[in-house]
Formats: sequence, structure tokens, C-alpha cells
Amino acid sequence: MTKLETPRLLLRPWEDRDAESLYKYAKDPAVGPIAGWPPHTSIENSLEIIRTILSASETYAVVLKQTGEPVGSIGLMFGDTVHTADIADNEAEIGYWIGVPFWGRGLIPEAVRLLLRRCFDDLGLQAVWCGYYDGNTKSQRVSEKCGFKYDHTEKGKSSPLGDIRTEHFTKITKAEWLQAAT
Repeated sequence: MTKLETPRLLLRPWEDRDAESLYKYAKDPAVGPIAGWPPHTSIENSLEIIRTILSASETYAVVLKQTGEPVGSIGLMFGDTVHTADIADNEAEIGYWIGVPFWGRGLIPEAVRLLLRRCFDDLGLQAVWCGYYDGNTKSQRVSEKCGFKYDHTEKGKSSPLGDIRTEHFTKITKAEWLQAAT
């Protein structure tokens, strides 16, 4: 799989050796539940998630170049794995998170912009969606910073945690992305 770089970040595939770092940040209850997934319970749990969920195509560890440590995750979902029924074949949904110690540093917007370039320049996508649950203002703010525009809200959705939530969807098209780049 491709490795992507910015001056501060390396986006690369998750590896088994990342389990300890993943657990360190994904065990925090401030991270997963707001995004709809449970906090990790052990290094072994994180390793299993690396081998199953995070091994999906176009899913990347967000690695700080300065330390070489993975501190978050970003990825694309296609087809049946997306959260919204409105998605077309030439579109994807983006998802992301970062460990609490790295909030507010602009790292996830930097990673999102990098992955958008891959979506539109390399993968030939025409639009990218971003969904966030009601109350997840940090994820909402990232999507706004990266040029996504509000599209619609879906109420009464079951999250992976089994509760019922309201999910808001934003979208950026290739044309909008190109226009913002000029």
C-alpha cells in the first residue's frame, strides 16, 4: 500500500508492531465512543483491530515523523462499509481520529488534506463524504477546515456501540477541491 507524507506526518499501513501505541491512544474514553467505537481494552485487543479493521485498503496509521509513533488513524470506506446510503460508486467516506495529547495541533486536518489529494488525483474519486455523530464537534470542525460542505442529517441510526444516534454528513466534490486548491 501507498505511503503518504507531509512535512510532519507519514501515513502508512498499520503494522502488528503498532499495537502498543494504538492501545495507548485508543483506550482513552474521550476518543472512541464519540466516534461510535469502544475504547480498546488491551494491547492484544488493539493487535486484533490492526489485523481486522485497520488492515482494510486505504486505511493508514497517522505517524509523527519526529518520533515515528502512530498517534491516530485515517482511512477511506467504500461500498457496503460506508455510513450513508447516498454514496455513489465513484465516491468514498473518510474517517479519522487522533490521540488526545495531539488534539488542537492541526494534524488530522493535515492528514485529511493529504488523503483528499490521493482520492482525487490517484484514485479518481468524484466526491468524498465525512460523517460525524451529533456532538462530535471536533470531527465536524476538521471537515469544515478541509472544505467539506453540509449535505444532510440522518436520525435514528444505530452506532457500532449499539445506541441510537443522529449522524450529520458533509461532502466535498472533486470540483470543489480543485477550486479550493487554486
